[in-house]
Amino acid sequence: MTLPTHAQIVVIGGGIIGSSTAYHLARDHKADVVLLEQGKLTSGSTWHAAGLVGQLRSSASITRVLKYSVDLYKGLAAETGLETGWKMTGCLRLATNEDRWTEYKRLATTARSFGMEMHLISPEEVKRMWPLMETSDLVGASWLPTDGQASPSDITQSLAKGARMHGAKIFEGVRVLGFGMEGNRITSVRTTGGEIACEKVVNCAGQWARQVGAMAGIEVPLQAVRHQYIVTEKIDGLSPETATIRDPDRRTYFKEEVGGLVMGGYEPNPQPLSTGDIPNDWQFHLFEDDYDHFEQHLVQAMARVPALESVGVKQMINGPESFTPDGNFILGPAPECVNMFVGAGFNAFGIASGGGAGWVLADWVVNGEAPLDLWVVDIRRFSAMHRDRQWVSDRTCEAYGKHYTIGFPHEEYTSGRPRIVSPLYERLKAHRAVFGSKLGWERPNWFAPEGVEPRDIYSMGRQNWFAHVGAEHRHVREAVGLFDQSSFAKYEVTGRDAARALDHVCANDVTRAPGRLTYTQLLNSRGGIEADLTVARLAEDRFYVVTGTGFRTHDLAWIAEHLPQGDVAIRDITEDWGTLSLMGPRSRDVLAQVTDADVSDAAFPFGHVREIVIAGATVRALRVTYVGELGWELHVPLAATGAIFDALMAAGADHDIRPIGYRALESLRLEKGYRAWSSDITPNDTPFEAGLGWAVKMRRNADFIGRTALEAVQGQPLRKRLAGFTLDDPAAVLVGRETILRNGQAVGYLTSGGYGYTVGKSIGYGYVRNEGGVSDDFLASGDYELVVANERFPARIVLAPLYDPENLKVKA
Repeated sequence: MTLPTHAQIVVIGGGIIGSSTAYHLARDHKADVVLLEQGKLTSGSTWHAAGLVGQLRSSASITRVLKYSVDLYKGLAAETGLETGWKMTGCLRLATNEDRWTEYKRLATTARSFGMEMHLISPEEVKRMWPLMETSDLVGASWLPTDGQASPSDITQSLAKGARMHGAKIFEGVRVLGFGMEGNRITSVRTTGGEIACEKVVNCAGQWARQVGAMAGIEVPLQAVRHQYIVTEKIDGLSPETATIRDPDRRTYFKEEVGGLVMGGYEPNPQPLSTGDIPNDWQFHLFEDDYDHFEQHLVQAMARVPALESVGVKQMINGPESFTPDGNFILGPAPECVNMFVGAGFNAFGIASGGGAGWVLADWVVNGEAPLDLWVVDIRRFSAMHRDRQWVSDRTCEAYGKHYTIGFPHEEYTSGRPRIVSPLYERLKAHRAVFGSKLGWERPNWFAPEGVEPRDIYSMGRQNWFAHVGAEHRHVREAVGLFDQSSFAKYEVTGRDAARALDHVCANDVTRAPGRLTYTQLLNSRGGIEADLTVARLAEDRFYVVTGTGFRTHDLAWIAEHLPQGDVAIRDITEDWGTLSLMGPRSRDVLAQVTDADVSDAAFPFGHVREIVIAGATVRALRVTYVGELGWELHVPLAATGAIFDALMAAGADHDIRPIGYRALESLRLEKGYRAWSSDITPNDTPFEAGLGWAVKMRRNADFIGRTALEAVQGQPLRKRLAGFTLDDPAAVLVGRETILRNGQAVGYLTSGGYGYTVGKSIGYGYVRNEGGVSDDFLASGDYELVVANERFPARIVLAPLYDPENLKVKA
């Protein structure tokens, strides 16, 4: 065996993800690909995977990725001559209580929104389909007929053969030892078989992906967990075409295999491996059988399938699987290294995801941007806090334990908290804040009045905070509220060429005079929205950029990667500044009491930034709002945050000021029609489609990323447009992904949903689609309904903000 001395792309790892990525790189892009596997193909965790293939997720893009996997597996054997073991048996998901049943009704709605077939069936129908099952405790089940199962090793070998057929070179028994680096770029891969110069590296090393990444200075936040399942002897009456079963209320799953059953589960007390490195010689590695720990699954499984009480166990599989802190897998470009991409952490969904993940990752590697909205799996959703391996382990175990729990709306993780707190944390606790967590930051979601327990009580209907958030909402509309938004990500862009560089990256005009601020999107080459943020020009050569908490790593990496060459630099200064948002019709009265600066509308107009002094500290005041009221974002030196909060609260006492949480913020922005990135606007959506064409500098003769794509469609009929919808029925709870019906036909689904307390209605936003064009007349002429948890509700379409304080209009 002689390794080549050069390759365009080196893929590390010969499991299903690495093999699929190499296959798609070779087949779709004719790339010069070398795949390196330290042991044998599949020898990490692929070979012992259970092989269930489900498709439905809460993200339309990820559902599309999984549907692609199924389509690929169906035809792969015909291409390569190697069978994959694919069987489209369908999948039953069982419900034993009303909350689970409501979850399934919402999932059935989501499935139809995404163009998938999903049925809700009775216990009697379940019994007819699966006669060996005990069904007396069932409320019902969901039935996805296109789900199935496959042989993980066979699929991987078939993908590897396909990769070779298309020109990829695969080498087994070659371990990666390190990388040649120039700054933050890999120039070569050092291996036990020699050194390979390369242009890009794809880290698909499975449970070793974290330590492979560390060789190049990147963090891949994974935790290996022992995952067990059994394979039984043959069971009389079990058909080879028996549907796979997910029984989440009993935390177990089943699939037929050679006349017997594969049965495993997700326990609330998982067994993580050490937070240290995984030994390199763990190919085809299993742990000793642990029936003491597995007993909890056996007891539940025998209650569901009584035949298990008398059948023998052929084998127990107890192997390591890589899981992540949020239960979503990891794809994309590592922010610390400009040419390493990652595909890892598949949370025991590697077989279901493998085909599609390899497809999108290969495209991402070659073209430099994701072909779909893949934010929920983007490695840049993590941050520096994820270098703490113990924190990652604790949070990952919590996510593992929630694998089969009911997915209540607005549910928060509890492990590893509090991790990051603003200087106001104790003050806000004293105001009875109920905190949520975003990228490690503790943030107040709502405030419990005296006599109300300050905690969330989850349900599928209106939750315990609903009325209290309504009171906060009305307070901002009628008086003045103070939001702690210190978790905002903040960057400084400086240099002689800073304005020119940002003008290239930003879709809106950020080159206005110092003292002006601009709301802008960052676009990809397709014209899709990769980020939206605020850019304040502080001086000719200095800009202050503010974006959402969760997008800190992503947006910094995107801007840094796309800044043109020149005298320009970007620096993350998030921890240098706290942020207090003072919002409401009385906000100017409060602000005027704590500063000598002139904060009148004439002296301090909307869309401007000023440095003012409050409580002896110099504050960057941004006249901007996300709630649809008069207000300011006050960016204050972090050490002064507490003193400035106290000064504002004291000055606002006569104006009935009170702290306000993020759930009220969400309700307020829904009424005003402000878009939220990652839900209403994504890399799949252009500003024209999102109703944000006004924020794009098309009239200026300035080039910017995405302009060419927008010019190609400018003036043409839009095939989708974002619209608002309201419901009169107070029983309908909107959370997003509800189907939009126009004249009885599905035309889209909601991207976000909630309640507007000023208008007194449920509010949702979503894209209405029509291949023939979506004109104003088309939108206005339809009769609309929303499908909420499988039930139709009459809806009214809204194309202007529901709440407009400047015109004092509320459109009910």
